[in-house]
Amino acid sequence: MKRKTILLLLFFGLSLSCLQAQTKDAPQVKKGMIKVTVLYPNGEGKTFDMDYYTKSHMPLMAKFFNLKIYAIDKGISGRAANDPAPFLAIGYLYFDKISDYENALAQHTEEIKADFPKYTNVTPVIQISEVVQ
Repeated sequence: MKRKTILLLLFFGLSLSCLQAQTKDAPQVKKGMIKVTVLYPNGEGKTFDMDYYTKSHMPLMAKFFNLKIYAIDKGISGRAANDPAPFLAIGYLYFDKISDYENALAQHTEEIKADFPKYTNVTPVIQISEVVQ
């Protein structure tokens, strides 16, 4: 019983801290937005510099794409805690409409490609989605 109580307190504490981190002025992900997901598959010999990615590459992308919202995931494991992560990292870029993404990409493709070797030897997989919920 004591263990369940501790787990519930941890869950609610984390939930409340997430709620407290959001402000009314912060940009919000909304239904209908376009999300570009950039997945970096894991595998033998693949490298990824998370420090460079978070401090240099993604801020550069935010500048090129005039992003108000982006997010980064760091892979830590697969289905089970001891399984290797299927992706080293995943980046999320949010746009109001797909043309915002396409126009900025057309202008900055070469600069974006030139930055890849500075943090990874992985060819990313890209998916464009519409936010449903």
